[in-house]
Amino acid sequence: MGHDLAVLERAQLPSDTLSTHSISRSGVVQLSRWGLLDRVLASGTPAIRQVTFHAGGESVTHPIKRHAELGARFVVGADGLRWRVAGSVGASIGVAGHSDGATHYAYYAGPEWPGHEFFVADGSFAGVFPTNDGEACIWVCSPADHAAGIRRRAPSLVSAFDEMLAEAAPDLSARLRGARRTSPVRGATRLPNQVRQAFGPGWALVGDAGYHRDAITGHGLSDAFRDAELLAVALDGALRGELYETAALAGYQRQRDEAIREIFRITCALAHYPPVAEFVALQKRLRRAIEAEAASLVSRPVPGQPQLAVA
Repeated sequence: MGHDLAVLERAQLPSDTLSTHSISRSGVVQLSRWGLLDRVLASGTPAIRQVTFHAGGESVTHPIKRHAELGARFVVGADGLRWRVAGSVGASIGVAGHSDGATHYAYYAGPEWPGHEFFVADGSFAGVFPTNDGEACIWVCSPADHAAGIRRRAPSLVSAFDEMLAEAAPDLSARLRGARRTSPVRGATRLPNQVRQAFGPGWALVGDAGYHRDAITGHGLSDAFRDAELLAVALDGALRGELYETAALAGYQRQRDEAIREIFRITCALAHYPPVAEFVALQKRLRRAIEAEAASLVSRPVPGQPQLAVA
């Protein structure tokens, strides 16, 4: 609430206390009011939906009243690959492409990384990009079946990742020998290449919820940033009454589809892991597509900023 606060704590946090972990409905309401409930649920805490009393040989079950329902003119699904909103509104898949790739990555501290590096080989694509606090993300993309074979015979996911990296980019693997891994190894296989219907009556999808592609092109966050702005502008026009709702959202979908078309095609082609020469040619085509997209975005007015009239 804007005041300075000093907290004195005898224990080293996080620390345990003599308490169970049940939070009653009133506590759930408070967590929601403070904007913390989603983070608690995301940690794996289950939402309790019923309570049962057993007494005298009888059992009575009562449903727990669900949290407050909110009414809104528009619901925006920005809930990523799990598509909870997309599933609830029945958003159809308009375009689907080949999806048989695997991506594994981990973060490391140690060597200095001046920028992005890419390593192309037959049947694999690996690389590194620097991030916060001197750490870097090291990643390997490969066909799903090949990655699955390595994971089956490796004693752990870390060992599997080490093998994938040594195979795909031995020079990069050697540079990591003195580095310290600062995260678990994470991986995903056969992520979909697909484009969903972007809007319907009172709803719209943005980011991975509406459009998802293989991680081989590393374009997901940029897609989400672009689509968020396109949708915000469209919704603003509808809410101000400057455009009919359907026209505004149809315009958003049209702009999104035009923006993703070339990079989506390139992603699907790369996910087939063609021969190195063709793979490199596709990467050059991807670079040109990203440069064109960036130039297009630069020319757009920033939403909410007043524009100067030019006489």
